[in-house]
Amino acid sequence: MQRRAVVQANSDQWVQCAKCKKILFRPDFERSLQVCVHCGHHHRLRARERILLTVDPNSFHETDSELRPADPLGFPDYADKLRKGAAASGESEAIITGIALLGGYEVVIGAMDFGFMGGSMGAVVGEKVTRCFERGAERRLPVILFCASGGARMQEGLISLMQMAKTTAAVGRLQRAGMPYIAVFTDPTMAGVLASFASLADIILAEPGALVGFAGQRVAAQASVGKPPANFQTAEFQHEHGMIDLIVPRKQIRPTLCSLLEMLVPTSEEAHAR
Repeated sequence: MQRRAVVQANSDQWVQCAKCKKILFRPDFERSLQVCVHCGHHHRLRARERILLTVDPNSFHETDSELRPADPLGFPDYADKLRKGAAASGESEAIITGIALLGGYEVVIGAMDFGFMGGSMGAVVGEKVTRCFERGAERRLPVILFCASGGARMQEGLISLMQMAKTTAAVGRLQRAGMPYIAVFTDPTMAGVLASFASLADIILAEPGALVGFAGQRVAAQASVGKPPANFQTAEFQHEHGMIDLIVPRKQIRPTLCSLLEMLVPTSEEAHAR
């Protein structure tokens, strides 16, 4: 029994890369922000991990945490899936939003969590995203969203699809207020989220190797004329074709966002002139 406990304790110190399958020392893996030191694969982060790695220390104040998903269609097993999603992610929904400082700039920030039902967008996710843009417009703050989603949540039917139009309209209100919106595509950014608010950012960044596309890879490959390229539906493919502005390794995301805010956020004098 004691030997088994020692083996278990030792195994907790190691993790296998999901891509190259090499064994990584967990403390080194965490120091590299969960990026494989051998192949550079960016493993998925929890939403709260993502925010804490990005914003200034102790500056994040969560908003709209009281919103909870409902089951408007009485969809079979949906309530159970919601409970499992909460247990897997430690969150009540597939996105966390709030106000924080980033490089000293006050920002509205949100991060999606693929661990909660594949980061799918239902009524609550759509509402929280919409409030991000409305807050940014009202308070004249930039908006930064980390996207990670399989698309609209099928268990909420047309209500989930309505969030595409709702969030898109909210982006327009932020743009009319003259405030910047930066999106960061992480693995994966797909379907209804990609086809709505995610793609409307003023600047789109992406992590290396992130899956980015509308339909799934097998469906898209079946619809393609000829064999798709090896990097089809990756961040690199979308960058080559002009959809993504810059691919940024995880350790460079925070400094890159800080530089962008310096360039994009108007000074108090400029804002007053407007």
